[in-house]
Amino acid sequence: LRLVAVLKAILEGEKAAVLKKDCHLPLSFHRRQEELKFSLGLQRLQHRVREIQALRDGPAGEGPGQDGSLLVQSPVAGAAPQELPTLILEAVKELEAAKQQVLKRIQIWKRQQQLAGNGALFEENLAPLQKRCESLVEVYFQLHQQVMAASAELGAELLPRLLERFNEVLSSLVKR
Repeated sequence: LRLVAVLKAILEGEKAAVLKKDCHLPLSFHRRQEELKFSLGLQRLQHRVREIQALRDGPAGEGPGQDGSLLVQSPVAGAAPQELPTLILEAVKELEAAKQQVLKRIQIWKRQQQLAGNGALFEENLAPLQKRCESLVEVYFQLHQQVMAASAELGAELLPRLLERFNEVLSSLVKR
């Protein structure tokens, strides 16, 4: 019994040390940090889509946009046409990175659901995850629309590769 008591004390001390080191911040802080990181990536992606549209539309200057908002001339508006493929490729990379964040969050949710079967706490609210997916798909379709509109400038070699990457993004989101 004495050996068991000593081992129990040692294990409780190790457990306290691990909790002190890893959990000095509440889980909600980590989740909030992840949400902010995703929303920043999504905003950056939306900005890229607007840059692509401004580059495609040419140096239109300032004026009312499609949605009635005021468009401010982008620094890339007077850029050369060869920058369009580069800008689109960067936007697709950012889209894929945002997709990876969503898929990671889905995987975490699935794991938490599995652990809930063993009695762990589980937050069943899918609204934040659904909002992430919907936001990402909305930007996906905006970017896809810009790519299709710029298909002539992209050429016969780059367009199929881009469309394949777009299909992969959407299919992985739907499948998972």
